[in-house]
Amino acid sequence: MCESLRGHFLIAGCRLRDPNFFKTAVLIVEHGPEGTMGLIINRPSSLTVAHALIGHLDLCQNKDLVYVGGPVEPEALFVVHDDPDIDPDEEAVMPGLYMGSNPSVFKSIVCTEPGDEPTVKYRVYSGCAGWGPGQLEDELARGDWMTLPAEANMVFHPNPYSVWDELLSRTFRNKRLLPQNCDHPEWN
Repeated sequence: MCESLRGHFLIAGCRLRDPNFFKTAVLIVEHGPEGTMGLIINRPSSLTVAHALIGHLDLCQNKDLVYVGGPVEPEALFVVHDDPDIDPDEEAVMPGLYMGSNPSVFKSIVCTEPGDEPTVKYRVYSGCAGWGPGQLEDELARGDWMTLPAEANMVFHPNPYSVWDELLSRTFRNKRLLPQNCDHPEWN
């Protein structure tokens, strides 16, 4: 197995046609000998956080959208946030980015008083993406995915629909042997 990809993005390759992952960017939150877990960061659903948590927590009317984190365990909810003090037992996915799934984390993050601005950046995901031992490595070797170190600003991007294009463009830029714009194209 290669070194851990925890805290990296998987960017779906242009030929990856699996509808679960077509044009997706996945934040890897766990990667080791037992397998890999990630969250698709660029697929908002039409479900609000308040509606998703009905019956679980007494929350104010949070109108933020839940994101589709992946096809595995679609009923499970996860929250990715930037506050290290919410749960001191959480290990950072990457510097400044944490993932939680217990009710106290949800309550402290998503329930604010009406009119209060949230102090924590967060996204709520339903489901996750998962790979068994060696499965992701095989897909990487086949060219299904490309990787980049993750950045919190992309996880919380205001336009999630542009994330895949932006990350794919960065990946191609990083892999070029020659710069795309040269000073003297006539020298070619």
